[in-house]
Amino acid sequence: MLPLKKPSPNYRTLDDIRVRKDQLYEELQKDNTKFSTLWGQLFVKQENATKGEYIGSLIANGITVIDLFLLARKLKKNYGSLLGLRKKRK
Repeated sequence: MLPLKKPSPNYRTLDDIRVRKDQLYEELQKDNTKFSTLWGQLFVKQENATKGEYIGSLIANGITVIDLFLLARKLKKNYGSLLGLRKKRK
């Protein structure tokens, strides 16, 4: 569901605009701090990984790379002419 648009307030003076600008700046700083924290938590390195977990992650990453390669190859084969990747037949 899309958020509803709030009606824009009517500004009468430059001071009203400055106050609103400061409010928006504070909100942006709070959001930036929140996103930075969440982004940092997303890429936390696991320190206590065993050799088995390490090998398992290598295998999983390898399978993901192979799957991505096969998907790209299939998309190029089927839709390459639309993207201009395939040579035109004469």
